[in-house]
Amino acid sequence: MSAPDEMRSVEPETPEVAAARARIRRRRSIALGIALALFAVTFYVLTIAKMGPALFDRSL
Repeated sequence: MSAPDEMRSVEPETPEVAAARARIRRRRSIALGIALALFAVTFYVLTIAKMGPALFDRSL
């Protein structure tokens, strides 16, 4: 059961609120990007460490 139209009226977003939401979204996106990059670097370093130093002594 949904609410009547009178109760669901949504006021338009002001430019200040829209700008604040955009800033929050941008910060969250940057934080997630940094976290993903750190995650990838961690896996790369751990993989190289697990292979050991013999990995660099092999002939090409």
